[in-house]
Amino acid sequence: MAAYIVKRVLQIVLTLFVFLTIVFFLVNAQPGDISRLYSLDPNLPPETRAQMQELFGVNEPLWKQYLVHLKNTLTGDLGVSFSLYPRTVADVIKERLPRTLVLFLTATVVSFYLGFGLGKIIAWRRGGWVEYTSTLGGVTLYTVFTPWFGLMMIWLFAFKAGWFPIGKFLDPVVWQDAPSDANTVFNLMLATAVVLSLITFCVFLVTSKKRLGMARVLQAGIIAVSVLIVVGVWLSSGVGYLAWDIVKHMVLPIATLTLISFAGTMLLTRNSMLEVIREDYVLAARAKGLPEKAVRDRHVARNALLPVVTSFVFSLAFAIDGGVIIESIFSWPGMGQTLVAATVSEDLPLAVGTFVFVGLFVLLAHLAADILYAYLDPRVRY
Repeated sequence: MAAYIVKRVLQIVLTLFVFLTIVFFLVNAQPGDISRLYSLDPNLPPETRAQMQELFGVNEPLWKQYLVHLKNTLTGDLGVSFSLYPRTVADVIKERLPRTLVLFLTATVVSFYLGFGLGKIIAWRRGGWVEYTSTLGGVTLYTVFTPWFGLMMIWLFAFKAGWFPIGKFLDPVVWQDAPSDANTVFNLMLATAVVLSLITFCVFLVTSKKRLGMARVLQAGIIAVSVLIVVGVWLSSGVGYLAWDIVKHMVLPIATLTLISFAGTMLLTRNSMLEVIREDYVLAARAKGLPEKAVRDRHVARNALLPVVTSFVFSLAFAIDGGVIIESIFSWPGMGQTLVAATVSEDLPLAVGTFVFVGLFVLLAHLAADILYAYLDPRVRY
């Protein structure tokens, strides 16, 4: 296994180099540069535009820009954003990345948990109304046109019902006299959410291995207490109403992403389990007289996890790009909207830096999926 991992890491390094090269030349293939945004200003003389091109280095030959790009990327310096000058690309990504991670990781984890659970049930109990209803609903959600679905969620729950804000990251009226800025409050929310996630993971890990009789009740109780502690931290810090404002703006995009991702996970789990059910070792487990729940969870569901986990890992990796469509529809200032704005304004360092993050996480996801395969299925050896 160690030799295989080393080999895969070397392949990832080579692939990352090719990816960086392709991204750079593709982004630079679009005509014009950042100075073109100001070319229509009659008060901007040509010499000023030339000075801007020299300042940002876009007047250099393409091969020289490429060498500078490789050098900066390898040293961790992604350059300075043209459109947000003098802010660095790393600073912009540091600000926008947590917003995207919270939004998309929450939706991905929730949809995976719900989708795998329901997919397992409908595959085991075939032919009933639950399977037909769930499959029909899953296919509808999985194939729905995402922009239309997002707009319908806004129209129904924000515009008509008025339960949630229509979009954006926060309400300026609420934050007018706020004692703290949005990034500080959001980082506090992120820190408490990480602690809550770790507690939840540890609780599920311990109770699942010990197979306690009241495991579900214990899990629900500890998670409820943890949530109350998190809410108490927000309230005691004096920014509880600000955190609540951000949470309200997160509900609709998370719900939209969860419904779409949940359907795909449910259908994939169902199809994978239907294939595993026909295996000989499942018949052998039933012949031994094992309970149906044990056969379903320990023999069928465990082996059906392989393609589902692969899809889950890749979903986590692609969450970094922020889902351009979702973030644009809900005006969420994350990585997806940043990528769109950087491309439109021809902010090459910011666009390339965003792509680099996406590519790196996807490559690492491939490595994680290969290692998980060997853990989940003992038959897999390298």
